[in-house]
Amino acid sequence: MGKKYLSQNVLEAFMERIAYIFEKFDHIIVAFSGGKDSGLMLELINLYYEQHHPASKVSVYHIDYEGGYQYTMDYVNRCMGKYPYFDYYHLCMPVSASCGVSMYRSTWMPWNPEERALWVKDIPPGAISLYNNPFNFFEVGMSDYIFQNKFGKWLHEKSGAKRTAVLVAIRTQESLHRYHAVTRSNSFRMFGTIAYSTRIAMNVYNFYPLYDWRAEDIWTANAKFGFDYNKLYDLFHLSGVPLGEMRVANPFHDCGVEALKLYRAIEPDTWGRLVGRINGANFGAIYGGTKAVGYKEVSLPEGHTWKSYVTFLLKTLPKQTRDIYLRKFEASFNYWLIKGGSLPAKTVNALRSTNIAFESLGKPSGNRKYTSEYEVVRFAEYPDDIPPNIKDFRLLPSYKRMCITILKNDTSCKYMGFSQTKDELQKIKEALDVWNHLS
Repeated sequence: MGKKYLSQNVLEAFMERIAYIFEKFDHIIVAFSGGKDSGLMLELINLYYEQHHPASKVSVYHIDYEGGYQYTMDYVNRCMGKYPYFDYYHLCMPVSASCGVSMYRSTWMPWNPEERALWVKDIPPGAISLYNNPFNFFEVGMSDYIFQNKFGKWLHEKSGAKRTAVLVAIRTQESLHRYHAVTRSNSFRMFGTIAYSTRIAMNVYNFYPLYDWRAEDIWTANAKFGFDYNKLYDLFHLSGVPLGEMRVANPFHDCGVEALKLYRAIEPDTWGRLVGRINGANFGAIYGGTKAVGYKEVSLPEGHTWKSYVTFLLKTLPKQTRDIYLRKFEASFNYWLIKGGSLPAKTVNALRSTNIAFESLGKPSGNRKYTSEYEVVRFAEYPDDIPPNIKDFRLLPSYKRMCITILKNDTSCKYMGFSQTKDELQKIKEALDVWNHLS
């Protein structure tokens, strides 16, 4: 079934990887989102467990983002406790999650105790929440990604395991970001030579054993074995959603704004509560997936350059949000106009055929290892746009990319290649310290 490696298909490769993980680790954690990928992974882990009876302990956890489809919750409820020889953790914690629908905030907090009247639903019976959790590491408002890593470490210590493997159902087909996250080689953080692994704590590793599967492979496996799955995908199909765009996640995630409109058709009652939960949800549902929020081909308004359009868009924003962008944009100016940035040599050669003025500063210095030839360049002026003959346009700076970043409500500027700075992380820590002091 699906893609083949020599004589192996992806199912055989997956089961071989799982056999290796069960051999090397005495505790296995399955990160279960309620989507098609993690759902299949849970079923295949159980299949292996029933066939081989390994000594390793298996735990399953689900992070509940409060605002998901009822279809998803029905599926989660069917799966949590489904196999009695596994341990289960249904987590309803007030963590900081991505929010791509509001210009006033870049994150939102499901299960926020100060917004209890706005909750989309009540905490399910038996779930772990702010009011009964045993976690000594938890801080209200901590990042959901940090929470997952710390929870994995906590479960590892609680189980008394020597080694814990956290299985995460990431597939590289879904995005380049996921492709790089899984395939980027870092021998200091991998388990041995396993490229699809990352160390998150001492003797605790994330593994991505489904990384090379396609969406078609997921559904082929479900049909082959008759596995249960989230019936929401049937409604996605009936609604005309392409196979590769069917996702189950935090409803306000910046990667899923264009799918918000489906709530209105599929679950109008849930949609009614979501509209009142986060400012901007209705706008995201109306304009998500359109030029208005930076999707598809963004067109330049008449009479504007991309530079002047950036200035216009910044003036429409609240001061706090505008200042976040200005700091990021200033950092980009300093990098490309003063310090110089590294680009693949083929991209630099393509730039030489354009009218964009820049100077070459030679090969990169430092300890970073490059898999291909790179060159450091410094631009004379910040480019307004990148000519269409440059295939790797997302590697290059431009005012157009700034516009798209603002339209996407991407205050972290991931579209421009930014990650959280130490200053931003410190501010998050300070805010958490203030919250804990008040509470």
